[in-house]
Amino acid sequence: MKNLILMRHAKSSWDAPVQDFDRTLEHRGIEDAHSVARYSLNYLPSSFVIYSSSAKRARETALIFAKTILYPAESIVFSDNLYTFDAYKLEKVIKSIRNNIDNVIIFGHNDAITNFVNKFGNIFIDNVPTAGFVWIQFEAESWDTIANGKTIKTLFPKNLK
Repeated sequence: MKNLILMRHAKSSWDAPVQDFDRTLEHRGIEDAHSVARYSLNYLPSSFVIYSSSAKRARETALIFAKTILYPAESIVFSDNLYTFDAYKLEKVIKSIRNNIDNVIIFGHNDAITNFVNKFGNIFIDNVPTAGFVWIQFEAESWDTIANGKTIKTLFPKNLK
């Protein structure tokens, strides 16, 4: 069985004149990331690996999450391949995860996340919001054969306030 938690980066700031890759989190995003991480403690598998887009806003979200759940920050795997807005590219990355890893948390971007969860999960989600958490479980022994997953849990900041 494979468990995948997809988390969209928290709300980022558009105030600074920087490249998209370098955008940072805004105050609300920081608060939302902490809130979702705290609530997620009740639902996380006992062991997992965290992967994150290397874009600054995703890195910051992953680091806040890791700190809140006491996951070692140096164990997060940052990847430029997760800096994608395309669900097909996200799927390729997920299907290439080593099969000895059963539980994965990925921090990434929309539209890739929303489109992925709607393709592979069994609950339609109009839009995974910033700092949104979606857990999908697959009856598969290898990542490259995942299909028709079951959406186990969603945590969205607006529902936690």
